[in-house]
Amino acid sequence: MPASAHRAKPASATLRLGRLGRLGRFAAMGTVAALILIAGVWASWGTAQHVMLSKGREQGTITVSACGDEACTGSYQPVSVGSRARERVVLDASVGVREGRTYSVVVKPGSSDVVRSGPAGMLYAWSPLGGGLLLASVVVAGGLGLTRAGWVMAGSGIALLTAAFVAL
Repeated sequence: MPASAHRAKPASATLRLGRLGRLGRFAAMGTVAALILIAGVWASWGTAQHVMLSKGREQGTITVSACGDEACTGSYQPVSVGSRARERVVLDASVGVREGRTYSVVVKPGSSDVVRSGPAGMLYAWSPLGGGLLLASVVVAGGLGLTRAGWVMAGSGIALLTAAFVAL
């Protein structure tokens, strides 16, 4: 067999393919991590917007009278100007809600649904982001090889979830 028929790839082509492979993996894992974080923010924002942007919304307290598997109900007493009392409002059931207790809440506009306000409500609203941080930390540390950034994300997620648990 002639020497010209069997040629090896030049070293520069192999280096280029290796760099492209690493760049492709970095882009793919970075996209996955970003999507996980975006999903955590998206899941949190549905409740967090009412707690964080409560100015101008109806604010008051709920005295929980009954709890089911998914929600608790009770009477609403207004605290803010322009808010009206309601005999029955619905609060999503969580670990920290008990019958007979009173909680500060914000009414979702145009409905009889309420969300907890104050520090406990804020932390509870952002807990899906805490889970997203934990999940994305595995992708960042393992898939991207950014171990320190992964540990920081995991620590942030654990701190957020722990604070929410303690506050509730």
